[in-house]
Parts: sequence; C-alpha cells; structure tokens
Amino acid sequence: MKKTMSAPAQSRTNTRIPSLIGVYDYTVVLTYAGMLAAFLGILMLMDRRFDQAVFCLMAAGICDMFDGAVAATKDRSPAEKAFGIQIDSLSDLISFGVLPALFVYRLSEGSRTAGLLAALYVLCALIRLAWFNTAETERQAAECGRRRSYLGLPVTTIAVLLPLLYLAYHLAWVRTRAAFPALLLLTGTAFLLPFRVKKPGLPGKIGLVVVGVVEAAGLFFFLGGDLI
Repeated sequence: MKKTMSAPAQSRTNTRIPSLIGVYDYTVVLTYAGMLAAFLGILMLMDRRFDQAVFCLMAAGICDMFDGAVAATKDRSPAEKAFGIQIDSLSDLISFGVLPALFVYRLSEGSRTAGLLAALYVLCALIRLAWFNTAETERQAAECGRRRSYLGLPVTTIAVLLPLLYLAYHLAWVRTRAAFPALLLLTGTAFLLPFRVKKPGLPGKIGLVVVGVVEAAGLFFFLGGDLI
C-alpha cells in the first residue's frame, strides 16, 4: 500500500532552504553597520582609546535611529519583519549594552564596583530587549502601523547620555569618574521601569541628531588631538 505524507511532513519537504541564512537587503544595512561600529568601539577600548570608542557609540546610535525608517520603506514578509525585530535587539545589546558597560569599566580602572554595576547594566539591557521583542511581536500580530511609544527607557538613550557625560568630565563640569558607574545604575534601572516614553517623530530625531552633532563637535574640539 502506498503511504501518503502527512501535511506537516509535506510542509517540511517543500520548505525552501536559503542559499545563505539571514537577510541581506538594504533594510538591514544600518543595523549591521551599527553593530560593526560598536564592535570597533570595543576594540578601541582594548587599547584604552576612549575618545574613539565614544565616537563609535555615537555612530551606532545614529545607525539605530534610522534603521527602522529605512526598513519601513519595503513591503517585507512576516519572516523578514520577525528577523528585523530580533536582529535589531541583538545589535542593540552589543551597541548599547556591552559597549557602554565595558567603556565605564575600563574608564574606572577595573574597579570592582564599576564592574558589578556594568554587569547589572548589561543584564538590565538584556532583559529589556528580550521583553521588547516579545511585546513587539505580539503588537504586530494584533495591529498594523508603527509603535507610538515605548514602555521604559529605550537602551539607545545611552548613546546620547554617555558621550554627554564624557564631554562634561573632560570640561571638568563633572570631576569624578564615579559619575560613570552611577549613570549605568540609573539608566539600567530606567530600562526596566514601566513608564511610557513617546517614540520620537522626525522633529524629535532631528533634535537628537543636533544634540549628537553638538556633542561630536565638542569632543572633537577638546579631544581632537587624541582622536587620531
């Protein structure tokens, strides 16, 4: 007697195997570029090149700010949208979790307290990003359109706050390195607190870019000789 395959078995048989795992079109270019910029910043920290590392953090922040807008210009499949959610958060964990934590730990001369706070900061970022992925997947299944607000402080905020503190430290407006672990403690806690933050529109993004340009100009003016 001839056997017939069940529906699940047929589905597995007909599943197309991609030539290369992943998504490689223009919708993910900025996400990949941001992660690579962050990893370059981590390499800079290995040599204690803090000035270059903070610029890498800012570059990763710029990439993250506009990757969603770029991705929205294409009509993506459900699988591509799901991939976008996951890859963005994985990149954010490196860019705005590991890089800032390592930056503060190295700047604090390997302090145990700084190390502990850096570890807790990465854990907070990890928890928030995993929660965001879950919530965003559920939201996209229930409604159309873009997200209008975030619950808790977005992890990308550190790309603005840390360079600002670093500039203030070099201008002697902040005179202690203890401010850097304190920043991780405050932002890490804010990642997990359930308050609503409105997602910035175009004017808000332009404002953040202006802040970033001012920070970059200030860092380059005061630290320009150390950036090469």
